[in-house]
Amino acid sequence: MSPRGVTAYSLVNATVRALYSNLLSSTTWRALVQAEDYDAVLTLLGKTVYASYLQLERPLLSPRRAVYQLRWHLADVYEKLIRVTPDPGKQLLIDLWDHYEVDNLKATLRGIEAGASLDQVRHLLYPMRRAIVLTTPVIEQMVRAGDIDRAIGVLRGTLYYPTLMHALTRYHTEKSLFPLEVALDLDYRRRLWQSIDRLKGLDHEQALRTLGVPLDADNLLWAIRYRVYHRLSAEEIINYTLPLGYQVQDVHIRAIANGEDIAAVVHQVYPNLAAPENLGDAEGGGLAQLERALQQHIVDTCRSVFLGNPFHIGVPLAYVWLNEYEIRNLTVIIEAKASQVSPDVFAALFEGLQMSSESS
Repeated sequence: MSPRGVTAYSLVNATVRALYSNLLSSTTWRALVQAEDYDAVLTLLGKTVYASYLQLERPLLSPRRAVYQLRWHLADVYEKLIRVTPDPGKQLLIDLWDHYEVDNLKATLRGIEAGASLDQVRHLLYPMRRAIVLTTPVIEQMVRAGDIDRAIGVLRGTLYYPTLMHALTRYHTEKSLFPLEVALDLDYRRRLWQSIDRLKGLDHEQALRTLGVPLDADNLLWAIRYRVYHRLSAEEIINYTLPLGYQVQDVHIRAIANGEDIAAVVHQVYPNLAAPENLGDAEGGGLAQLERALQQHIVDTCRSVFLGNPFHIGVPLAYVWLNEYEIRNLTVIIEAKASQVSPDVFAALFEGLQMSSESS
C-alpha cells in the first residue's frame, strides 16, 4: 500500500473501527434469544447502539416499526462511510447501498399488487438517506397509480424503466411479480460487478473478496431454489442467474441447472464448507442448513478483512455487510418474540453463528 493509500484510508479505518466495536456482543445475542418476550427484546436493545432509534412511544413500536427503526442505523452508517471514503472506493459504497433502493422498489411493487395503502408500504421499506431514483414522492406516485403497468410508467426515464418494461410481458403471462423482481435483481448485480471491476490493485482485490462471497452465495442459492422448489427448466435457471462470479462460476450454475448432484457442486466450490448432502430434497431441510453455512462463511470472510493491512475499501465494505446481517438476525428475533415463538424453535438459527467482533 502506497503512503497515499494509507493517508486516504486512515480516517475510514478509524471510523470503521469505532463502528465495529459497537456490534452486538455474544452475551447480548444470547440474552436476546432467551428474552422472555418482545418487550424484553426492546429493553435489551435499549442498552445498545440501537437505543436512539427506538425512542418512540411504546404503542408506536410495533414489530414492523421496530425493524424499520433499526434499519435507520444502517442508513446512517452508509451515509457516514460514504462521506469519509475516498474515490474510487466511495462510488462502490454508493453502488452497494443502491441494493436497498432495489429492494424498496420490489417492496413497492408487491404493495401495489396487494392493494396496500401508502402507509402500509412505507414501513416495509429500508430508510434511505440518499435515494437515487425512488424518492418518497416517486413511491407515493407509484402507489397511487393503482396498478403495476401505471406504476412502472412513473419510472420512465430512470435506470429501472427499461429493465421492468423488458420483463413486463412475462409478468402478464405468468400473472406473477417474479419476472419483474428477478430482472431487477440481475440488473443490479451486473452493475455492481461492473463497479467492482472498475477498481484497481488492493481495492479491487479486497472488494472482490468482500462482495464476491455474498454475491456468489445469492447466485448459488437462486440456482438451487429454482431447481428444487420451483422446478424450473435448465434454460430458465440459466436465464435467472448470473454467468459470472468470484468462486461460483457459470460452469457451476450450469451443472446445477442440468441436473448434476447439487451437494457435489457445492463441495467443489466450497470444499471446507459444512454443507449438507440432501440439497436436492425439498423437504429435507438441507437448503436451510446450506444458507446458514454460507451466512457463517460470509461473516467469517468479513471479519477476516479486519486482520492485516486495513487501508483499503474492503474494511468499510466488510463492516456494512456485518451490520446488515446483524439487523437481519435482529429481525428474526423480533418477529419470533412478537409471535411468542419458543426459543427452542428458532435458537438453532443462531447456533455457531458468531456475529460479534469479540474474537477478531
